[in-house]
Amino acid sequence: MKKVYLVADNVYSPLGATTTQNFEHLVNGVSGVRQHDDKALSEDPFFASLFEKVYFQIDERFTKFEHLLIASLTETLHGVDKKISDKKTVLIISSTKGNISLLETEESSPELDERIALHTSAKKIAKYFGFVNEPIIVSHACISGLVAMITGMRLIQSGQYDHVVIAGADVISKFVLSGFQSFQAVSPGLCKPFDADRDGINLGEGAATVILSTDKPTGEAIELVSGAISNDANHISGPSRTGEELYYAINKAMDAAGLKPEDIDFISAHGTATVYNDEMEAKAVTLAGLQHVPLNSLKGFYGHTLGASGLIEAIVSAQSLKQNTIIPTKGFSKQGGANPVNVCSQLISTPLNSCLKIASGFGGCNAAIILTKSQQDIS
Repeated sequence: MKKVYLVADNVYSPLGATTTQNFEHLVNGVSGVRQHDDKALSEDPFFASLFEKVYFQIDERFTKFEHLLIASLTETLHGVDKKISDKKTVLIISSTKGNISLLETEESSPELDERIALHTSAKKIAKYFGFVNEPIIVSHACISGLVAMITGMRLIQSGQYDHVVIAGADVISKFVLSGFQSFQAVSPGLCKPFDADRDGINLGEGAATVILSTDKPTGEAIELVSGAISNDANHISGPSRTGEELYYAINKAMDAAGLKPEDIDFISAHGTATVYNDEMEAKAVTLAGLQHVPLNSLKGFYGHTLGASGLIEAIVSAQSLKQNTIIPTKGFSKQGGANPVNVCSQLISTPLNSCLKIASGFGGCNAAIILTKSQQDIS
């Protein structure tokens, strides 16, 4: 089986325009989440991690969503020779909402229907950068980013491509925010993942890009060694009550990687800070025998960035492996739930070799991937 390496990446968020800037802020406990009073998004004040309007240049060819993708891709591709115009390179775009906000500002028409379609954005981005292959779209609720990485890994392992460029983004609009508010799922303050007093999510905007390749990069290398997907078949918005289905994805990913619970050094959880999601994740982690493994959620720093969240959190996890540093769970203070897990409440510096990244989303979807340091890099 071909090895799949993470050879370049970018996190583009309100915390910074590069992965390095983002990781430095995380280490220093800086969050992008703050209170906003924007009547264009909500009648009531709300907490979220949003870009300032000055982040976006004026170019009517592209929407804010597409500008985010372009910004993150530009940072990632700078100085990286991955033969963008090569037939063995493909672009994957990950998003849950894309240009859905255009429904709020444009008149209904066939032209709008075409403009709002994700494949339209993907083709515009592919043309902008010079990709020659038809881009691939992954839109699978909140696991979109991880599904895109698993798809890229499989495309490489099957021999169809040597390089896969994966970019994901989402922006927060009134449509998106009001949807979560209608579920009464939005916290009135800063979110508290896995905490006994958790009361809902904060949303966030962001973009991320990662390049997967068969080429081992110079220096310390991170491998995407396995991934698996499952579905609860339980409810359109409510997660499984047993955690068995996420556990299935975790177990499949660990089996494919040849790893046992004692081999996992930390877990990057979805950790939305809703009552049911966090409890379901805790149950799944416990079923996998991983309840004692250090676990974190980054939602207190980024909010929930939807289709970008899996990519952002996977890239941060890869950086954690390189830096031998586990980021704490901002907002967590006391254990809650019937299945206590080892939530990181402070920065941890320790030798790290492997990470389990998990995510879940509406429709009952679940995903898990395993990231490790390349075995040649482990002394």
